[in-house]
Amino acid sequence: MLQPAQETVSARTRPVLTALRKLGGRATLGDVVADTGLPQNDVEASLRDLLEDRRGHLAVGEAGTLVYSFDPSFIKRDAEPLWERIKRTAWSVFTKAFKVWIVLMLVVYFVLFVALLIAAIFANRDDDGGGWGGGDGPRRHGHGHFPSFWFWYLFWTPDWRWGRPYYGHRWEQRMEGPGGKPKVPFYKKVFAFVFGPDEPQPTREQKDRSALRLIRSRQGVLTAAELVQHTGLPLHEAEEEMARLMATHGGDVKVSDEGVLTYVFPELMVSAHGRVRERQPDPAWRRLEHPRSVTGNSGRANALVAGINGFNLLAAATAPMFIFPRLGFSGTAAWIGLVWVPVAFSGLFFAVPLARRFAILRDNARRAARNLRKVLLGRVFEASLVGDGAQPIRASEATERVSAVLPPAIVKRSSVDGELVRFTAEFDGEVAPGDTGEVEYRFPGIRTQFLAAERTRKELALERQEVGEIVYSSEDDDIEASERDLAAFDRALADGTPAPGGDDARPALESGELHRYLQAPNRIDYLDDFEVVAFEEELLRRGRLSS
Repeated sequence: MLQPAQETVSARTRPVLTALRKLGGRATLGDVVADTGLPQNDVEASLRDLLEDRRGHLAVGEAGTLVYSFDPSFIKRDAEPLWERIKRTAWSVFTKAFKVWIVLMLVVYFVLFVALLIAAIFANRDDDGGGWGGGDGPRRHGHGHFPSFWFWYLFWTPDWRWGRPYYGHRWEQRMEGPGGKPKVPFYKKVFAFVFGPDEPQPTREQKDRSALRLIRSRQGVLTAAELVQHTGLPLHEAEEEMARLMATHGGDVKVSDEGVLTYVFPELMVSAHGRVRERQPDPAWRRLEHPRSVTGNSGRANALVAGINGFNLLAAATAPMFIFPRLGFSGTAAWIGLVWVPVAFSGLFFAVPLARRFAILRDNARRAARNLRKVLLGRVFEASLVGDGAQPIRASEATERVSAVLPPAIVKRSSVDGELVRFTAEFDGEVAPGDTGEVEYRFPGIRTQFLAAERTRKELALERQEVGEIVYSSEDDDIEASERDLAAFDRALADGTPAPGGDDARPALESGELHRYLQAPNRIDYLDDFEVVAFEEELLRRGRLSS
């Protein structure tokens, strides 16, 4: 179960949180003001802070009054179930300890068994004086020194920063340097073989980047349905996310005549470089998830790692029959050191990734379901935004379309039917029998949200905002400051600047032109997990950020 969040709220927010607890987590601004006696502005700011930090969302009444709704336990947005935290901590301790053991065991035993096998092979020749002790042994020809290149490749490669994560083979291919030099030390691939590649851990700010780009590309106005189009989130999660973005980035909310919540972000539409012109980020159907790999390595790297461990396992298992009699080893210590320990280690080395495989298969099934939803979203938004938005969707046609772009193994008619039913519940869709007898789905609610956003964009015209002439700068001397004051006075007298949203404001899109927001619903693409954090990782690699 999820544990209630620890009380880490500020002194200003604490009385608001206490009032909300008494009110069952659901209240208007007036409810909280009356209960706390605090100024309205302070209460509103505290409610925004809580929306950012705790699971909650906004609702609107018929009269346009905002209602703040929170989970009764006021769970933090990033809260993790207690059992999940215990499992994650235990797994972290185990992996760190086992990684140290891997370095010691895999390498040491590999070198040791190679030496022992060579010694056993030449044992009889040594008795005849023709072994390593002779003048013609390998050392005389310079082959007895330690292979330093492989030693360094095991632990280090050029341009590698110690502690840098390894996100898998696809990441390595993109980061490959000039001349095809290896960028990832071999020990990282050994660790990935057992525990999988490092998992990217993007910060909240990194996750928010694409949503903020979407807001700017939509002239500072967004609805929950548009965020669904971008992320693929279920509608109720998108509504919670919009409330958090509003609280975090100085947004506000407006209610359309149809009762649609439109979120506006005036501050994001002001730039020091003129009017904001942002390219729309990719929609959900071009942000599909790759299936996770058990190791993340290439097939060649996996074969090499498995070969080394397999050699250790075979050498240890056969040591009593080959190494012991030829070299005269016996006793409990020899059995423990050269048989039992390496056999146990090598078996565990293979068992851990095998056990992880089942968890990854489950996770990949969830990823496949999310991909199916995202691709279907493209069809749903297409039917809702093209023309008059009355185009019906049939499960058979949707299944055929999804099967053309996703692996057939994950596309089932029953799964498509289930997603269409969920979309109907989320967006207040309409279901009716078609002429052919097959059920037809329509989603007028999506179109309503897009039209409400367009009307708000026309009304506010936030994209027309500009910084304008600078009226004060801390680097001005007295003469420059005086000149700025005079110029500002002259502009005030002229007073000829048209107000945003006036007669010359950008006209709204016609109802039939909403298709420009579709962004190629027939084209899909994948987004790797590491791409969200790739920018900072590249800066760290080049030494532009401190590690």
